[in-house]
Amino acid sequence: MRTPARNWKYGQTDVNVLLLAVIWRGVAIPLLYELLPHGGGSHTEIRHTLMDDALCLLSAADIRVLYADREFVGYDWIQGLACRGIPICVRLRSDTLMDDWTAKDWLSRLQTGCAGLLVEDTLVYGQPMNVVLTHTQDGESLIIASNAGAVTTIQTRYRRRFLIECLFRALKSKGFQLEGTHMTLHDHVERPLCLLTLTYTWCVLVGVTLDCPKKAHGRRAWSVVKMGLRELVRSFSRESTRLCDLIDLLMPSQTNSPESVGY
Repeated sequence: MRTPARNWKYGQTDVNVLLLAVIWRGVAIPLLYELLPHGGGSHTEIRHTLMDDALCLLSAADIRVLYADREFVGYDWIQGLACRGIPICVRLRSDTLMDDWTAKDWLSRLQTGCAGLLVEDTLVYGQPMNVVLTHTQDGESLIIASNAGAVTTIQTRYRRRFLIECLFRALKSKGFQLEGTHMTLHDHVERPLCLLTLTYTWCVLVGVTLDCPKKAHGRRAWSVVKMGLRELVRSFSRESTRLCDLIDLLMPSQTNSPESVGY
């Protein structure tokens, strides 16, 4: 599960969406969202409210891990997740305390030539966590903490958080162009966002049923969403007999629980 906040501006007005998504078959799918009355990051209270709403749909046991970026930190936030039984994998800021040292202090101990530093069972915001500290190719600090799983797997698992970026790219600039509506009133933004969520999910449900060629590096030539959208457009334009099958995909069915949840 993942939770990002995505902010864009139209004129001087901020349009800011806090969105909780689930990962299903390697794709991030919107679950719940809240439009914020301000730009910038979200407050702890609204995040907890969103998580409580999510727990009306899922049990804490269904959530393998919550992935979150650097804005989703803080003692009350982390402790609140722990009280709800929700494990987390979060990127930390360099000034975050790990026991009695900041993450930046820990990074200063990284010896020349070493790829990273693995720290087990250290206190982060009052919770025992495993932490990976390293640098990106651009030299930026990369500090990831988790109370779920071995320290050696944290960095690999955290890469799944990028799927939320793919989700927003599909809803916005590289897909359905949500920000191009120039809407700013919350009631007005919520309607197309709700409609696009249904459309996006339908594209995913169709796309996962299709075979996709792979590129030389082993990745898909086209995304699941793009393939699903193309198939839907073809079926509608040709009045294909397959259209009924595609509509059936929207009917309630038994599916596997989400792999994870995220901001």
